[in-house]
Amino acid sequence: MTVDLFALLCALVITSSAMEETVMDTRVATAELGWTAYPNSGWEEVSGYDENLNTIRTYQVCNVFEPSQNNWLLTTFIDRRGAQRIYVEIRFTVRDCSSIPNVPGSCKETFNLYYYETDAVIATKGTAFWMEAPYLKVDTIAADESFSQVDFGGRLMKVNTEVRSFGPLSKNGFYLAFQDYGACMSLLSVRVFYKKCPSVVQNFAIFPETMTGAESTSLVIARGICIPNSEEVDVPIKLYCNGDGEWMVPIGSCTCKAGFEPDNGNVCRACPPGTFKSTQGPGLCLQCPPNSRSTAEAATICVCRNGYYRGDADQPDEPCTSVPSSPRNVISIVNETSVILEWHSPRETGGRDDVVYNIVCKKCRTDRRSCSHCDDNVDFVPRQLGLTETRVFISNLLAHTLYSFEIQAVNGVSNKSPYPAQHVSIDITTNQAAPSIVPIMHQISSTMNSFTLSWPQPEQPNGIILDYELRYYEKDHAEINSTILRSQTNTARVEGLRPGTVYVVQVRARTVAGFGKYSSKMCFQTLTDDDFKSELREQLPLIAGSAAAGVVFIVSLVAISIVCSRKRAYSKEAVYSDKLQHYSTGRELSLRADMSNCPSPLGCPTHFSGSPGMKIYIDPFTYEDPNEAVREFAKEIDVSTVKIEEVIGAGEFGEVYKGRLKLPGKREIYVAIKTLKAGYVDKQRRDFLSEASIMGQFDHPNIIRLEGVVTKSRPVMIVTEFMENGALDSFLRVSGFIKKSTVLLKVADSFTE
Repeated sequence: MTVDLFALLCALVITSSAMEETVMDTRVATAELGWTAYPNSGWEEVSGYDENLNTIRTYQVCNVFEPSQNNWLLTTFIDRRGAQRIYVEIRFTVRDCSSIPNVPGSCKETFNLYYYETDAVIATKGTAFWMEAPYLKVDTIAADESFSQVDFGGRLMKVNTEVRSFGPLSKNGFYLAFQDYGACMSLLSVRVFYKKCPSVVQNFAIFPETMTGAESTSLVIARGICIPNSEEVDVPIKLYCNGDGEWMVPIGSCTCKAGFEPDNGNVCRACPPGTFKSTQGPGLCLQCPPNSRSTAEAATICVCRNGYYRGDADQPDEPCTSVPSSPRNVISIVNETSVILEWHSPRETGGRDDVVYNIVCKKCRTDRRSCSHCDDNVDFVPRQLGLTETRVFISNLLAHTLYSFEIQAVNGVSNKSPYPAQHVSIDITTNQAAPSIVPIMHQISSTMNSFTLSWPQPEQPNGIILDYELRYYEKDHAEINSTILRSQTNTARVEGLRPGTVYVVQVRARTVAGFGKYSSKMCFQTLTDDDFKSELREQLPLIAGSAAAGVVFIVSLVAISIVCSRKRAYSKEAVYSDKLQHYSTGRELSLRADMSNCPSPLGCPTHFSGSPGMKIYIDPFTYEDPNEAVREFAKEIDVSTVKIEEVIGAGEFGEVYKGRLKLPGKREIYVAIKTLKAGYVDKQRRDFLSEASIMGQFDHPNIIRLEGVVTKSRPVMIVTEFMENGALDSFLRVSGFIKKSTVLLKVADSFTE
């Protein structure tokens, strides 16, 4: 492929001598050349001597005294050997016309050079061939120097050498033709050749011999091949061969592979044992770094000796290092349920400067026979792993507990070692400590001048809780105006408050070790006069309805007892007409408080006040996380103990099934299973779980019993007792309930079926 880019001649030229491939040279001829002359009286082949007195075969002509000369001399067929451009070197002598006495004006001192391209040898060359053949003129050649009679007499040879080229050639070969039209001259020698760029190693690539192009300005692309143990860099490598047979314009290069180094610019030599080279490029092999070795040639990395390692971020030319020894001189400072550990750095760092420390915490029995990992709530400051300082503060430990701490020293190669990290251990026993913080408070009830609060026990009481201390003040006032109230239980009634006022409340627990920290601030509000009257009006229908329901309930119980005495057995299937109505999922009980006036994000819970001994109801909507309410009031059931049998209803949240529940150690019972359908939103899930939290707070034979919930798998389920006759109100409504004893007997009788 050729590229005519003359502008590239100004680019970098590779210093390399052009090669000339000779295809014909008359100087080496030992016999007659056998060229064809036309006419026969023109050119004549003779033997002669060159300037070095070597015998040569020459052609000469000197018909200067005869006008209109046209003498042709044709060489034999010359094979071009694939060359596209041919060069002809002619060595000749010419007689100076002015030195010839009485020479006519037709005397010449020049001659013409032609070529004739053909695919085959021309056997017969008649007159037509000489007169009509399509010769292509190369040039008219003139002598730079001519000789005179004086030179000839003194045997002084003034030889001219001229080089001409022609192309492009496409056929198998060609003939050269010399035309004389009145000169006195001799052709001493004719050499025909072509040029090519020689084979060369450049930029660690081998480029083959490449013939020049058809034109003197042509550039021929030559692809290079990387020398052994080298590889290409960037773009494919190539050189351009110009018309003079010289390499130029190198593009791309090769470079020695990893494990090999350049030698004399044209060889990639393997790194000897004990050395390495990790990357490709012109760099030399390096000695193996400390604590490593290479036993074979061409190593790209030196292998670490036993007990030494190379970190993930370590470079191949960095030394191999080892793990650090254990920390030293550890001391502890125990303060109730916290401890400060301090230690000295290891004696041996393994030759690295990236030593850090890890703390392993274990909680042990007093007899030290068994230990377990510490709870997740134990705090480490600044951190548990990757400590850069030789000090750590550990808190939130249990009181009166034996702990064992391991302080590990690790560095960048510890994860390479098959052995555990070197460590030092220390055992400590915590002291008596104050209780932890109370996590949350609930508002049980509220009036115009008071509210009742309850709260759970601290997660870490660290002993027996003696009492609780409440601190409260009006939200619009400063904390310095707080009022203190003590309570022996986890419930307190705060009185003497102003109507419709928001109060900030905190609580803390006390043990023999003292008070714990106050809880986070929560806001609770007393009722206004309008709120109190409105609440009273809303409760009147409820009170009346409850009384009426109580009467109906008592009458029903009497009727049921009468019917049961008959010991009649009826089919269960005939009376189950209200399954769908009762077991439709939805909010059967909504007790959510009005939080619009409460500044606390936890809300102001609704409340019920009851007589002493009654269990306090807590609205699940006062919990930020519904899962927390479920965990407090409902029992989690393993889904493997629940078996679904048939669909008995559907509603807002999903379908309701009849199924069986077989808890470990208990007999199998029929249950109703409410499910939460797929694609639910957060509000639906919260309402669904709140229903379970409400049901879980009741324990009465006349109220449907919650068996448990399934929240750790999908779908989420609420499992309740199975009511064969459905809900009481639905049953009475369908039966056309009226206050007549005969009807009540029938109703009671239907409960037994």
